Amino acid sequence: MALYRLSRINGRLLLRRRRCYLSITVSGINPPPTSNPSDNSLHSHLNASNFFEYSKRNSSSKQQFYNSVHLIRPYGVYQTLFGNSHISTLASKENEQEPKNNGNRKIDQSWIDEYLPEKARPYARLARLDKPIGTWLLAWPCMWSITMAAVPGSLPDFKMMALFGSGALLLRGAGCTINDLLDQDIDRKVERTRSRPVASGILTPFQGLCFLAFQLSLGLGILLQLNNFSRVLGASSLLLVFSYPLMKRLTFWPQAYLGLTFNWGALLGWAAVRGSLDPAIVLPLYASGVFWTLVYDTIYAHQDKEDDVRVGVKSTALRFADSTKEWIAGFGIACIGSLAFSGFYANIGWPYYTFLMAASGQLAWQILTVDLSSCADCNRKFVSNKWFGALVFTGILCGRLFP
Repeated sequence: MALYRLSRINGRLLLRRRRCYLSITVSGINPPPTSNPSDNSLHSHLNASNFFEYSKRNSSSKQQFYNSVHLIRPYGVYQTLFGNSHISTLASKENEQEPKNNGNRKIDQSWIDEYLPEKARPYARLARLDKPIGTWLLAWPCMWSITMAAVPGSLPDFKMMALFGSGALLLRGAGCTINDLLDQDIDRKVERTRSRPVASGILTPFQGLCFLAFQLSLGLGILLQLNNFSRVLGASSLLLVFSYPLMKRLTFWPQAYLGLTFNWGALLGWAAVRGSLDPAIVLPLYASGVFWTLVYDTIYAHQDKEDDVRVGVKSTALRFADSTKEWIAGFGIACIGSLAFSGFYANIGWPYYTFLMAASGQLAWQILTVDLSSCADCNRKFVSNKWFGALVFTGILCGRLFP
């Protein structure tokens, strides 16, 4: 009787041990030769959530999966073998790093895919219509200048602002088209840009040229509605637009050249309202935009610095390297100082300086908190510059209304 009870107790203990020390392996794959439970390269804990996720990915049905699982000798941990990989309790390994796919990178879905016809989508992407931040950055200096040129105590010319807003959308799209046509060979070698329409082959260079002609013709229609002085001044900006994509091959300062191009509206807006230029006001305003561009586009360039080295193009991100924050802090101070000088000579009221302080805080937040090693954070800080432009614009507007 005692022997019978002892055998039952041993059986229960063995059953509990088996339940506590189960190991799982896919049928047809042999267990590892070692049974050392401390070998972390072969063993990992498997919780219920990961177990069922694994079953869904690797089985056509639950029954098929359950039939393919068998028990092996206990190691004291859960173990799943699939070739040389294993499942982790904390996170699936497939989420740690997405492998590069040699140009077959999936294009992010946007409103373009929902609302535009299929044939129009590549052209919309070529003009970056799904990424409006570039249009904002091009439009804000125009709005600053138009509002600063307004008569004290009155609102700015809304018709002029609408024209310049449309022009910013068209000119930014044309600039992107020119950039993609000239840089298609480089774009194919960079992970972030290889899915662009021309680089990926969705559009041919001839189709891109035809689309560029269409964009420039619409832009010409807007330019002809301005005074003669503004027409000449606006047309001269095309020299900068067409030559900018070449700068990254020639100098470590393409961001400065982009600043000269993107902030041309600071000169043109004043000229469209007043018919001439006031250097004491518009030159500091133009300079502030150039310094601002050096801040946000240097941050933006840090996303591609590894690819830029491999491809052989230049940028301020590579030029400044570990000293980037010191450089862009200096550019930020120069930007705010130039805006203050421009407002002073334009006799703008005190509300302008209140909003300028808020804009200074936004710019300082970008510079101090940006993680230059994180592409995602660099992009977030870059996109946030639309709010810097909005703060400066609101300050100019309130300063003109309440001189």
